[in-house]
Amino acid sequence: MNRREFGKNILAASLLSSLVTQPARSKESHTMEQPTPFKIAFSDAQLADLKSRLQHTRWPDEPADAAWMFGTNLGYMKSLTDYWLNQYDWRKAEARLNAMPNYKVKIDQIDLHFVHKPSKKKDAPALLLLHGWPDSFYRYHKVIDALAEDFHVVVPSIPGSGFSGRTALPVDQTADIFAQLMGDVLGHERFIVAGGDLGAVIAMSLTQRHPEKLLGIHLTDVGYPDHTTDFTVLSGPEQAYAGAIQQWFFAHGAFNLVQATKPQSLAFAMNDSPVGLAAWIMSFMAGMGVGDEADARFGRDDLLTNIMIYWLTETAASSFRIYNQNAMHAPTIKGENNKVPVAVATEAPIPGGVRLPREWADRQTAGNVVQFHDMEKAGHFAAWEDPQFYTQDIKAFAALLTQ
Repeated sequence: MNRREFGKNILAASLLSSLVTQPARSKESHTMEQPTPFKIAFSDAQLADLKSRLQHTRWPDEPADAAWMFGTNLGYMKSLTDYWLNQYDWRKAEARLNAMPNYKVKIDQIDLHFVHKPSKKKDAPALLLLHGWPDSFYRYHKVIDALAEDFHVVVPSIPGSGFSGRTALPVDQTADIFAQLMGDVLGHERFIVAGGDLGAVIAMSLTQRHPEKLLGIHLTDVGYPDHTTDFTVLSGPEQAYAGAIQQWFFAHGAFNLVQATKPQSLAFAMNDSPVGLAAWIMSFMAGMGVGDEADARFGRDDLLTNIMIYWLTETAASSFRIYNQNAMHAPTIKGENNKVPVAVATEAPIPGGVRLPREWADRQTAGNVVQFHDMEKAGHFAAWEDPQFYTQDIKAFAALLTQ
């Protein structure tokens, strides 16, 4: 691949909207193991090491009245770190995580962690929930029990993150592994996929690579206008959306390019400093707002639990490399119209931006949108921010699929 082609792929992957189509994976046989129960357990020594690092943080300076203009605010990080040291309790969080039915299995030599909560309704459809970055499978902790009333719920850690192995994979290969997890390992021949951020891209890849396995997909974003988009055919609302996305990318999207091009350079700091890792993650968990708003939406304990999942598993580096993998191997999210039904729940508008318009959702999914709702409260991490709406929206979509 020449440098120019690599650069194009980086931009496409960073916007999560490549139109490149790759050949379908061959149907070779796969080595498969049986899943085994998994318990999350970190030693006192690991927690003592974390405490020491937090206590000995060397703080940077910051321009006067910086607020969040240049990234994560110094005063916020000092406050969060004090809470981390003196009030946050990992052992309580660990117990809550272990209350979920956690499993591990090896698929194509990839160590895969997942939560699997079957419904009491034997004939319930299966539901695969997919996260992105910088969240984790923990994105869905508020909705698993409610969704398990009507679905056999499966929530994996994307390879390269969380409690899965530290092997970063491109989207298409991840989609293939999840298809095997659902069918070959868990016996769900057909299933619904729901995802946001990178999880939405994996879901769209599944529609191209394994459409016969899908009942439908539920998305909170559908990819963004990029250099591959023909802007001359876009409607007025689509043009406005494209402009807002472009402004957002130039103001807030540097992490995409850094993680796609220099993930290892970033990894040294993030694997060594818990405050550095937390500041990097919080810059994006706060979205285009500030830390106090993120505290209100998620709660500090939840924010720190998500950060701890990255810190204790030492998966910051491998999670960054996922962006690099997608830059070199662009996801297959368009090609054949496989008639897979789509539901879209749009996140609350970014500050100064606009809603994802229905026209763009239809364009991205070959007109297969059968349900389209604007969320009033939830932003990028919908299941976490407004679990009641998210649960009901997926249940409404499933009801449509059975009509």
